[in-house]
Amino acid sequence: MRITDIRAYTLSAPLDKPWKIAGMVMSEMTATMVEVESDSGLVGYGEALTRLGPSATREIVTSILKPILLGADPMDVDVLWGRMFSTMKTRGHWKGFMIEAMSGVDIALWDLLGKALNQPVSRLLGGRHHEKLEAYASSIMLMERAEMVQEAEDLVRRGFKKIKVKVGLDVETDFGNIKAIREAVGPDIGIMLDANCGYAIDGALRLGTMLEPLNILWFEEPVPPYDSDGYAKLSETLRIPIAGGESEFTRWGFRDLILNGKVSIIQPDIARCGGFTEYRKIAALAGAHGIPIAPHTGASGAVSIAATVQLCSSLSNLYIYEHMYTENPLREDILKESVLECEMGAVQVPAGPGLGIEVDHQKLKHYMRP
Repeated sequence: MRITDIRAYTLSAPLDKPWKIAGMVMSEMTATMVEVESDSGLVGYGEALTRLGPSATREIVTSILKPILLGADPMDVDVLWGRMFSTMKTRGHWKGFMIEAMSGVDIALWDLLGKALNQPVSRLLGGRHHEKLEAYASSIMLMERAEMVQEAEDLVRRGFKKIKVKVGLDVETDFGNIKAIREAVGPDIGIMLDANCGYAIDGALRLGTMLEPLNILWFEEPVPPYDSDGYAKLSETLRIPIAGGESEFTRWGFRDLILNGKVSIIQPDIARCGGFTEYRKIAALAGAHGIPIAPHTGASGAVSIAATVQLCSSLSNLYIYEHMYTENPLREDILKESVLECEMGAVQVPAGPGLGIEVDHQKLKHYMRP
């Protein structure tokens, strides 16, 4: 089997209700969709994480990565990952758009392999530790306090035992929001915090200390990803576990986050960190240090979500799966059949070949942009 073509598309979908997180408001969902075609006629689908500028990632796929891979055997996933990475690593591109583009291609290669072998990707990764994934509800966005409390109560009524809440406004407001939510949902519901890098170390430390009595499961991305000293100080000082890694790339980035940042939980995003091929190495590194994984999904589309579900199924050190319940047309509207639904706080892993999904090209065209 040989690779005969690689195609990439820019996707964009406006939101009826924008997402407000620390430092920005997201009014549209974006992604770069990747297709890898082989001489067998089979097509594998991948997705690259692109919050802004998805056309930049598309150009990397078509102008840099495609020429490297045409004619290659898609079975050689690790070899091909190394070829892609070597092309630009000495030019400073060992993070950012380059690795996100590689992630989309790598996911598509694994989907293609699964289809060729008529096996779900989770089987190719070594088998399933989990047929059903425990999921937490993500995320209660920054709103008026009464709205945030109401949404938390609604999620609990829907069967979620764990919920994630955005913080990052200011210490007093965030503390008041979380305290009100804890009082509303009671002591038995797990609450995670996500600051989206909205704090400097002093504010994060103060907020974390104030929230310790409220039994918080983790404090996610409290400070910017480049502040490993800040992560380490928070990890060493707070009783709340510190989580991070959705903004990190490759095994080398996670090595530093684990060893220097001393985080308790890592959160790689498969469509950013390097795809399945690199994620396996990150997971092994985390396992060797006793670190559990809570994969990031965030604003990802259906292909990235499906890849994450397959990956989670194969992880022996999985902590919990992130189910984004907030509106995202690129997650909800591009498949022929919805197979990634979350029911009562759990997601069933699809049994079909590859990623276990079928992309509907007619629906996909609706979201394609120049």
